[in-house]
Amino acid sequence: MAIYERVALIGLGLIASSMAHAMRQGGLCSEITGHARSAETRATAAEIGLCDRVFETAAEAVKGADLVVLAVPVGAMEAVAAEIAPHLKPGATVTDVGSVKQAVIAAVEPHIPEGVHFIPGHPLAGTEHSGPRSGFATLFRNRWWLLTPNDRTDPAALARLRSLCEGMGANVDTMDAAHHDLVLAVTSHTPHLIAYTMVGVADHLRRVTQSEVIRYSAAGFRDFTRIAASDPTMWRDVFLTNKEATLDILGRFTEELFALQRAIRLGDGDHLHEYFTRTRAIRRGIIEAGQDTAAPDFGRTGGGPTTGKG
Repeated sequence: MAIYERVALIGLGLIASSMAHAMRQGGLCSEITGHARSAETRATAAEIGLCDRVFETAAEAVKGADLVVLAVPVGAMEAVAAEIAPHLKPGATVTDVGSVKQAVIAAVEPHIPEGVHFIPGHPLAGTEHSGPRSGFATLFRNRWWLLTPNDRTDPAALARLRSLCEGMGANVDTMDAAHHDLVLAVTSHTPHLIAYTMVGVADHLRRVTQSEVIRYSAAGFRDFTRIAASDPTMWRDVFLTNKEATLDILGRFTEELFALQRAIRLGDGDHLHEYFTRTRAIRRGIIEAGQDTAAPDFGRTGGGPTTGKG
């Protein structure tokens, strides 16, 4: 049964294309319209039948839509919101899939007209791939989809959006936007920054040792490179718009790193063993929560979703 009659996807990358596949598979909407800034992306989306109709402008795509999904980089949210605002259907819901919530709310909410519901969201799912061909219907299955409503959010609109997310296989939770940004700084943003940094260090070393770093990459470094393969535009915007929380967590990470450096320098094996034992329990908790697998390759070769989006 359709939850929304018409859904407009603004931005046609991994998340939006996966939503299109999941909504079609579950019969969650009757029509999907889409828009992407790139003519090449629009042509690809039309070629593979991702949307029922693909439009050159976001304004055209949202006309008559019951749900509008902003799936563009965080830095582009305000311009898109300003463009579509006059064309939004009264009673429609606007949501987003950005990895940062406070900055998105500040950019989008002022442009939302009276009578239109804005409910920010963030699916904690992704891969290192992008573009309209990268999506698949099971991306959100057993992954968390966080919604950040406020005291003014219409309960019926929230329940409807929650039903859509659950219909695509996601586990849905709600939280305060500021708390979301802090949690994601710990679980996604800072780890991505560390991964980019480690790959940068290895790239510098590779120039010294020719190709050995890449040729003899062990599983840990391969996972770093997988994470660091994520969309650079998205991550640039994430760090610029979630600056305070990320810097806070980076400061704490630096303190932990200095403590480990000291333990290694002093040969303090007891400290290292206790630290690694305690942190290993977090990994076990992730597996028990169904958010990954205990397979030796962490399930990366199974073709299923991997965490490349924050």
